[in-house]
Amino acid sequence: MPLPSSGQISLSDIQGEFGGSNPIALSEYYGKGNAPASGQIELAADFYGTSASYSVNFLIVAGGGGGGNRFAASGAGAGGFRTSTQTVDGGTVISVQVGAGGSGGTNSSHGGFGGTSTISGSGLTTIQSAGGAGGISFDAGGPAIYTPDPGGSGGGSIQGRPGGQGNVPSVSPSQGNNGGGSAGTSSPNTGQGGGGGGAGNVGDTGSNSSGHEAGGGNGSVSNITGSSVTYAGGGGAAGRGGVREGPGGSGGGGPAGTGTAGTPGTANLGGGGGATDSNSGGGSGGSGVVILSVPTSNYSGTTTGSPTVTTSGSNTIMKFTGSGSYTA
Repeated sequence: MPLPSSGQISLSDIQGEFGGSNPIALSEYYGKGNAPASGQIELAADFYGTSASYSVNFLIVAGGGGGGNRFAASGAGAGGFRTSTQTVDGGTVISVQVGAGGSGGTNSSHGGFGGTSTISGSGLTTIQSAGGAGGISFDAGGPAIYTPDPGGSGGGSIQGRPGGQGNVPSVSPSQGNNGGGSAGTSSPNTGQGGGGGGAGNVGDTGSNSSGHEAGGGNGSVSNITGSSVTYAGGGGAAGRGGVREGPGGSGGGGPAGTGTAGTPGTANLGGGGGATDSNSGGGSGGSGVVILSVPTSNYSGTTTGSPTVTTSGSNTIMKFTGSGSYTA
């Protein structure tokens, strides 16, 4: 809790709020509260009403799903895209988990789900972003399992079915969108699968038209690093019988392959993998990412998991591409 705004204030009060070692030395508290980075420190002037608590901005993107394989296969959904701003106390350990991308589909399996990305810690609201749903592979089984899966963003469909539901589990604001549906045909040799859903848009609907492209849904933009970056685009769907292959959605969605393997979603953007019309396998999903932005004046420098650390303006940014932690 904040130090008093009037009356007596002691070195032990400051240590209780900001931590430190014994014997207490004022030099430990340079840059804390309103204290300067060097020179003279005045207890009242520099520490009245100050606190070790500060705001942290978070971006949490899950892993994208893997694209479908063979005939009119569908694109995979992007990983869930979530943001949060929370107040943390000094010494709080923020644990980070980053979801992997889902495996690409084969002749005997649909595309795999992306992994969940999470932030958690004492006093924090835990935030989880759900992995993207995989695309449909035609030869992986009969019509009973051709229904596309839900996820952070949903997978696209085949054979006239609606796309998989996005924003599952449901959170507000939404973490993702539905996958694209497909045109009404029961034949695997015509038509096109639906594109995977993205954080910003629903995946395109597949068509029986030979000129149509069923692309993945576009992702969403974040400026948390100080630059505008698009994350969590859906994977493109595959066609059949001369139908062109769908592009990936902006934000790392993989395009479909034409007689070749589907393209993987981009690593650390949470993009869904692209499908393929061949036996070469769907593209794997792109891994997720978790990014923290803290005021540089409060940055402790204590991390695990080797995040990439940069600065932008008055903030220090930690980009986690694997599991780790930050101690506030």
